[in-house]
Amino acid sequence: MTKYIHKLLLISSLVTLGITFPERVISQPFSKTKVNEVNIFSKKSFITKAVERTGAAVVTIDTQKYVQKRKFPRNSQLFLDPYFERFFGLDLPNDNQPRIEQNQGSGFLFADGLVMTNAHVVNGSDKVIVGLTNGKKFNAKLVGQDFFTDLAVLKIEGKGPWPKAKLGDSAKIKVGDWAIAVGNPFGLENTVTLGIISNLNRNVNQLGIYDKKLELIQTDAAINPGNSGGPLLNSDGEVIGINTLIRSGPGAGLSFAIPINKAKEIAYQLLNNGKVIHPMIGISLIEDSIFEKKNNVVKVGYVVPNSPAEKSGMKIDDILIKIGNKDIETASDVIEQISKNGIKKQVSILLKRKNKFIKLKVTPTDITNLQNN
Repeated sequence: MTKYIHKLLLISSLVTLGITFPERVISQPFSKTKVNEVNIFSKKSFITKAVERTGAAVVTIDTQKYVQKRKFPRNSQLFLDPYFERFFGLDLPNDNQPRIEQNQGSGFLFADGLVMTNAHVVNGSDKVIVGLTNGKKFNAKLVGQDFFTDLAVLKIEGKGPWPKAKLGDSAKIKVGDWAIAVGNPFGLENTVTLGIISNLNRNVNQLGIYDKKLELIQTDAAINPGNSGGPLLNSDGEVIGINTLIRSGPGAGLSFAIPINKAKEIAYQLLNNGKVIHPMIGISLIEDSIFEKKNNVVKVGYVVPNSPAEKSGMKIDDILIKIGNKDIETASDVIEQISKNGIKKQVSILLKRKNKFIKLKVTPTDITNLQNN
């Protein structure tokens, strides 16, 4: 009987302990959950982190150009309609005095005192001023520019240390990846827009631009006026492109950036040689899809007179089969192989004309030589 009473007392004491101290046993997991919830909501977004990594390296570029007089004759019929003056931003005949024309764009520091931007941002400028996010402004000199890829490199006249953007690898990006456009439109520092990579290797000829040699990243991240030359970042804050183009009118809302791998190649050529060599053979390309065979055919759309292509016997509608050892599937393959070959060195080209296969030897030349023909 005594043992039985002891058992009851033991059980009742255990029950009492469970009732008396339930908070210590039960509340601990709940308190951890609350802490976790706070941590989740207090964490910075990947966008914030990305901009914090690179934002300090984004600069404002102010340019000044001394304009003596307009290029149109005073009696030009163009000036009879004020609409044209407003639309084209031209002077009226009675406002033809010398003036200083000011423009603004963006850029970013990629090395000590070196800024990468678009060529059209600084083209023809007499004075360039680079503004940092800390409010400091410095004069800058143009190291070099390349109009065919719309890239320019500036050297800041001042002493560092300089914030530098981390350059990524544009060969690794995929359609659907996050894209963060950063720039200083109208001097509004570190304006950020978010989107995705919409497409890759977009040929500017498809956009009606024929005086450039560009294959662009397409993004739906808004690139605002003044954002030109600013960086396009991935989710880790690495520069994967340079904001360069906004599509207005039909197809408005499309934005484009120069892949950073191409930009680096051009920048280092400008730094080392002051100019960029663009090997060309003097043809325009057309891609045709053959649905039955599920592949592309790359044809010659135009042959430049007196070009290496014309001298070798190449003709319009020739189908490019192989350049060197590379099978041709896209227009990008042609551009890549000709660029790799360089100038003053023959390259073998296999093409198909009607039902015949023809082998040619072509020596590419620099694009400037084609323009001088």
